[in-house]
Amino acid sequence: MAADYARALARRHPLQRLEAPSRGSSALLHLLGLSSFAYSFAYLILNPDPVSESYGWHLQYLTIIGLSLAAVTFAVGLLADLTMSPRLFAVKNLLSVASAPMECLISMLYWGLRAIDPKLVLPSWQPPLPISVDLSFHAVPALALVADLLFFSPPYTVAFLPAFGLSSCIAFGYWLWIERCYHYNRFYPYPLFTVLDTTQRIGLFASSALLMALSTAALVWVYHVVNGKEEIALANGHARAPEERDGDVKGK
Repeated sequence: MAADYARALARRHPLQRLEAPSRGSSALLHLLGLSSFAYSFAYLILNPDPVSESYGWHLQYLTIIGLSLAAVTFAVGLLADLTMSPRLFAVKNLLSVASAPMECLISMLYWGLRAIDPKLVLPSWQPPLPISVDLSFHAVPALALVADLLFFSPPYTVAFLPAFGLSSCIAFGYWLWIERCYHYNRFYPYPLFTVLDTTQRIGLFASSALLMALSTAALVWVYHVVNGKEEIALANGHARAPEERDGDVKGK
């Protein structure tokens, strides 16, 4: 019994709510998520627009970069489920540290800016997105990744400063990327970038990096609200297997 308990701990973090990797509910979540992501990419391919023919394709949009990272995260997660591979499961969890906070950031920025003025995020030539498509781009990825974190993953162990460093690299890397795309295309993917000058763009990307890091911290907090916190002994690696009881109801 003690050996079985030790093996279970090796496979599953004490705070992880549901079994993963597994060919059951974990695989189902990853499959459903990938289906939604595929639906989003299919919409881009079947509905070409000026961005489709421009330098950088739709990867000029932070939304599509985040969607791509989410798809990779869930693809690795599904492979881990099907093969029951601890290594692939660890890779999925590592990718999640970037993809989940990024998708939370994308959802907050998109819906927040759209509430202020849709013209800040949607070009004038673009027709309104069908609600199912809009949600598949700007809501489902964040919800799916957060669900995967809360129920099928161990807790994040990244501290705030490393999280801020990662988000800063992503934010300013994206800024360099869209400036390169602008060099060839002579337009920005989001109308907001046209409204802002260089100094304001720096402020926008710095604020976005901070917001993404805060999203990481918020996810850590929500995880512990949902799943609790480890006992001190368990956190220090002193987990104790249940005592075997040979007919003594008091366990002595």
